[in-house]
Amino acid sequence: MSNNRALRATVLAATFGAAGLLGAGVASAHVTANIYGSQPQKGGNAAIVFRVPNEEENAGTVKVEIDFKPEYAISSVRYKPVPGWTAEVTKTTLPSPVKNGKNLDVTDPVTKIVFTAQPGGGIAKGDTELQEFEITASTLPSNVDELVLPAIQTYDDGQVVNWDQVQTGDTEPEHPAPTVQLAAASSGSDEHASMSTGGGTASTDSTDDTARWLGGAGLVVGALGLGAGAGAVLRGRRAAK
Repeated sequence: MSNNRALRATVLAATFGAAGLLGAGVASAHVTANIYGSQPQKGGNAAIVFRVPNEEENAGTVKVEIDFKPEYAISSVRYKPVPGWTAEVTKTTLPSPVKNGKNLDVTDPVTKIVFTAQPGGGIAKGDTELQEFEITASTLPSNVDELVLPAIQTYDDGQVVNWDQVQTGDTEPEHPAPTVQLAAASSGSDEHASMSTGGGTASTDSTDDTARWLGGAGLVVGALGLGAGAGAVLRGRRAAK
């Protein structure tokens, strides 16, 4: 996280802390796909962080598999190394090519990535630990509004949990699939704006927003200071009289 973003988060925490607590309910125990920064655009790239909490009291998580639909035509997935884990990206050759978000043919799209804990490692048993796995994916499809990325969580006692249920109504399923919402492509946008940098997301728009926010706060503080100074002058004149 950049210094500007950290400063902004610190200032806003006092106001929105309660809302954050209310939003961290049952969903926090699910495997989720998170975007830390601006929403990825159709036909662009995305830095996605999969958050995997352990939920079994007597077993730890030793493998996490993320599946990608072949029709998404994602040609490249890179991952950030996680200490104590290995990762393997799988591509599948299709009988006929599919079009990606830039209308180019893809014959061997990425269909999965598997993170496997090294011996003696993994996410500890119980419900107090989680692990995040960060990837970048490109090119994103242009014909869907949402990526559905089913996950398979394997425990060291052999238990397997499939996070692959798609929500169709207001009620969240027991094992919802991780999802990522895609924004409409903007003309002339820089498709690299959402690439990951050290666990976060570099975003020019975010930096500009932060600068404007801090600038506005500075004007408010300056106005208050000017008002206080004027009040002090008036009080001094009255005392002299």
